[in-house]
Amino acid sequence: MSDTLAEQPAGIIELRVDDAEAGLRLDKLLAQRIAPLSRARIQALIRAGNVSGPGGATIGDGSHRVKPGETFIIDVPEAEPAEPAPETMALDVVHEDRDVIVIDKPAHLVVHPGAGHATGTLVNALIAHCGDSLSGIGGVKRPGIVHRLDKGTSGLLVVAKNDPAHQSLSEQFAAHGEDGRMHRAYLALVWGKPIRPRGTISARLARSKSNRTKITVTKGEGGRHAVTHYELIETINTQAGPVSLMRLELETGRTHQIRVHLAHAGLPVLGDATYASGFKAKSGKLGEAAQAALAALDRQALHAAELGFEHPRSGKPLRFARDLPSDMQALLDALKSD
Repeated sequence: MSDTLAEQPAGIIELRVDDAEAGLRLDKLLAQRIAPLSRARIQALIRAGNVSGPGGATIGDGSHRVKPGETFIIDVPEAEPAEPAPETMALDVVHEDRDVIVIDKPAHLVVHPGAGHATGTLVNALIAHCGDSLSGIGGVKRPGIVHRLDKGTSGLLVVAKNDPAHQSLSEQFAAHGEDGRMHRAYLALVWGKPIRPRGTISARLARSKSNRTKITVTKGEGGRHAVTHYELIETINTQAGPVSLMRLELETGRTHQIRVHLAHAGLPVLGDATYASGFKAKSGKLGEAAQAALAALDRQALHAAELGFEHPRSGKPLRFARDLPSDMQALLDALKSD
């Protein structure tokens, strides 16, 4: 891989169609010739009337088939300011360079602005932290979110700072680690003890028909393929029964995958109000100190502990690891003393 990573261009670009490019779709041709711009960004420019063809006519359809010798003019505007407002807040930056930033996200921090969370998100914080080092992703100066962690999940998360890095990381996450570039592993405290110390949970996942905020295991060909590999680290015998510390490695990355798979296996995550609600009475059987630690956690006991990916500019593998955060460690210590 080249050690140079082209940044998003801005201004007027003139391209002439070569003989070998005859018959290509216009959007495909432009994406090939203007590599820093994604095909989606190219299509948006075409729809916005920023691409003109022979005779200066505006080309509004990306499926337009080009002919040899034709010349196209592309007007690429400067990246617009980010829509979310910058907000200064403390961030645990694990790694940062001109292309990517890796954060150890604290629990309770929402990643992206949305309904009920217009401010106070990781995106708001990154816009303030990165400042002018952000280039236009999709035409807007904003961090490129290529994966997310639930609000109640802590741990490692990588964010792109420019369009080429966003494309590279998106491709790596889409491959779900099958090509060896992407690696993700989590630590979780769960109720119970797995039958085998190592194994795989393979169960298709779909959005619940009765509650659209929940994900459920589905049989047959419905839902999406999902695979989680697990390893038992240790089991603690508490007054409420066994609790296990487990390491989970993702082969696919579906919404709520680890939490749903573990609940499906009879090993729901401690503190998970959505998928371990049936175990609420069980927590009342813990000793006083363990109950207090679980209440103080106030979230699912799930931590993204390992993250690896191929750097989008250099191609070098990067690997990061983070120990349990203080609230999960305090719960683990209290459980061992129960």
